[in-house]
Amino acid sequence: MARLLSIDYGKKRTGIAVSDPLQLIANGLTTVETSRLLEFLADYLQREEVACIIVGLPKQMNNQPSENMKRIEPFVNRLKKLYPRIPVEYYDERFTSKMAHQTMIDAGLKKKDRQNKELVDEISATILLQGYMENRRSGPM
Repeated sequence: MARLLSIDYGKKRTGIAVSDPLQLIANGLTTVETSRLLEFLADYLQREEVACIIVGLPKQMNNQPSENMKRIEPFVNRLKKLYPRIPVEYYDERFTSKMAHQTMIDAGLKKKDRQNKELVDEISATILLQGYMENRRSGPM
């Protein structure tokens, strides 16, 4: 079975997570500079089979798209053109950064380590992907 790949897209950095081949567990993969994201994905997609790419959908508390959506939409459109055989889906990313910080606290990371924004982005992508997989298992989206 092919992996799922999630993207927590940011203005400067983007967190990336992948599932295991059975699509049961999400694992943080890396954080890349957003300017190098397409290059990274091209390399990764040559080496690994990916069934679907999940992109964090940035929404505000009132359910309106956040400011980052104006950067994400062109990126997603580009992904769909470059990889037409790989479905791209959005999944609500609200609270993933907050959950990532709490995960780091629960794991006992020191304050200095919790300030590592690359790690926060990678954990956020992992939480996003795990939520997507759990939601998919629990019924229709």
